[in-house]
Amino acid sequence: MPLVPGWVLLSSGCAPVLLIAGWVIAASLEGPAYDPATQTISVLAAYGAPGYWVMTGAFLALGACHLLTAWGLRAAAPAGRVALAGGGLAALVVALFPTPSSGGSLHHGSVTVVGFVLLAVWPVLAAGGGDVPWALRPAPSAAAAAVMVVGALWFLVETHRGGVVGVVERAVTAVQSLWPFVVAASCLRRPGDRGEPPA
Repeated sequence: MPLVPGWVLLSSGCAPVLLIAGWVIAASLEGPAYDPATQTISVLAAYGAPGYWVMTGAFLALGACHLLTAWGLRAAAPAGRVALAGGGLAALVVALFPTPSSGGSLHHGSVTVVGFVLLAVWPVLAAGGGDVPWALRPAPSAAAAAVMVVGALWFLVETHRGGVVGVVERAVTAVQSLWPFVVAASCLRRPGDRGEPPA
């Protein structure tokens, strides 16, 4: 019997698809003026940007997906579910406080940092001991969190040096949006269930 409802697989699977589709479509609407290698996703959701409504919708959808996944991911530890839900709320708030068309925004930047942190630590907070699905075991959870933390640090380095910020941000956010799906998929069967028919 699954440890999570089937709709959690749908909500968690939609998160990376909607986010990536959002930035791809918004970038195409922006045209050649936008450089995805050196400009962030937030630029696509800036006031007045041609793809503003697309990227804003993607942020809202991402936040809703994370909230639904956190609600239904019963196999995860409560602290991890709260952190994942917090990351979803951060995505919703990012949509409400878009970056201005020029310059920076303290509100937007602060919420983005909080979201990055919550989504980086939730795998470790969600991990449990004993007979849990493999993606909720300490080692895979720590490895996932480490990848996200290293990615976030790389993002800070690239931001400071004016490098490939867009590439790094997309890599980190893709991993952060995909990991809930990996966890949900690992919960489809109980540990030790090898699919033998009942006696």
